[in-house]
Amino acid sequence: MIDGSIGMACKCSVERRSVMYSNNLREFCFDRERKKFNRKNLRNVSTIPIFKRSFSRCRSVSGKSCIISMDVREKSRSTLFETSKHKRVPIYVMMPIDSFGVDTSGTPRIRKIKALTISLKALKLAGVHGIAVEVWWGIVERFFPHAYNWSLYEELFNLVSEMGLKLQVALSFHSNVHLSSRVQGVSLPQWITEIGRHNKDIYYQDQNGFPNADYLTLGVDNIPLFHGRTAIQCYEDFICSFANKFDSLMGTVIEEVCVGLGPSGELRYPAHPFQDGRWQFPGIGAFQCYDKYMMEDLRAVAWQEGKPDWANKGPPDAGDYNSFPTDVPFFEEGEGSFLSDHGHFFLEWYSDRLLRHADSILGVAAKLLQKYQENEQNSIRIVAKIGLLYWWYQTVSHPAELTAGYYNTAFRDGYDPLTSMLSRHGAALQISCFEMLDNETPKSFLCSPEGLLQQIRTASKKRVVELIGRNTHERFDEAGLKQIHSNCYDSQAEAVRSFTYFRMNDKIFRVENWNNFVPFVRRMSTHL
Repeated sequence: MIDGSIGMACKCSVERRSVMYSNNLREFCFDRERKKFNRKNLRNVSTIPIFKRSFSRCRSVSGKSCIISMDVREKSRSTLFETSKHKRVPIYVMMPIDSFGVDTSGTPRIRKIKALTISLKALKLAGVHGIAVEVWWGIVERFFPHAYNWSLYEELFNLVSEMGLKLQVALSFHSNVHLSSRVQGVSLPQWITEIGRHNKDIYYQDQNGFPNADYLTLGVDNIPLFHGRTAIQCYEDFICSFANKFDSLMGTVIEEVCVGLGPSGELRYPAHPFQDGRWQFPGIGAFQCYDKYMMEDLRAVAWQEGKPDWANKGPPDAGDYNSFPTDVPFFEEGEGSFLSDHGHFFLEWYSDRLLRHADSILGVAAKLLQKYQENEQNSIRIVAKIGLLYWWYQTVSHPAELTAGYYNTAFRDGYDPLTSMLSRHGAALQISCFEMLDNETPKSFLCSPEGLLQQIRTASKKRVVELIGRNTHERFDEAGLKQIHSNCYDSQAEAVRSFTYFRMNDKIFRVENWNNFVPFVRRMSTHL
């Protein structure tokens, strides 16, 4: 459709399969022999032991059976970890949050390019392996469907390559306009937000009907609301255009492609929207399934299960964004709690839809990037990112995780089905909080970033999924950097594939911080 400097419409949209899947007719099943627990809401409960799954099959998005157990594939890829404890961990430094802007003509520009060039040279001299760059849907396909303008990223990628640095690219299908009042963020494409002005149900909504416009609801994944395309087709065309445009850099300069799956690029629901002030730490968050498309799906599944009274509602006593679990019946023991039949049904559905969402997008990405993954000399790795909701982790119900879509409790391992899905696509998993210690968190909020990190490590090792580390908060002190190094080279687990430092800004180059950061990079970049 569009040619010249802006770019060509991707052939993916022309050759696309015509099969559409109905949200309402998807199959949904859950464990008929689930156990009922009659325990009090314990505190300081360990969730580290490996949990056994009670079923071995699930349904794929297409409705066909797929094996959860990936023993054969796991064995074939087990050599990934054989020598990982002795390898170097490459560091990617994420670009500044205010790197990009749009000038008065509407053209995207790199801000402060001279200062950025000097910064890149300094990072290269320090031993940094590469740069992590967010590739924004709202910049590339800003004005019209299929009109991809890659000029900003062509300029940036050439600059990074000239410095001898590699790239970790994050395909960002979300918005960050609410991230900071001090920085002009990037919205969703204008033609998407125009649709949203007339139909707010294309966004996730909380129980009060308040939408979150940072990411499209997974309820529209397979509904053609976007100029004849579904949301999945929009993501597919974008990934296709990206791969075609930067074919010559794939595997040589571009080494990792992180595929956006939700708000902040993470596979989760926007249950903790701190940007607009609705949520503050350590609130439990709020379920985000009240747009009409997700509610239609819930209604269809409830009727299919013979439970019409569950068809039009989520948990009735689930509190609000800033509630504590002790004040909320759903996260305690008793009738109508997360342990009830209705609670189990809802949480299975809520988490299952999130996994299906990721399965669809990663399946598309894996197919489009397959030839680059199979190149032994210059391969790339597809990456998925999740959030680490570590507060209230030491309760039975893990409410902050449940509202975000991770069905992880003291009685159920919510990360095993997630890592199993990633394993099928050969995707790595990026997780944060590598700088955090339990004793640095407020005891009264029953936090355990270390415990949650260990649980995810266990699940990832079982499914042979490589991990990529990231810090949540800026740390330049020796203690914080030492903790990052310790987590990257855990003595009881495999070394991570890489580490993403969050993120580049003027603080990192201050003398007192630079003098700690450079030795840290050198330690990470040395074979042990």
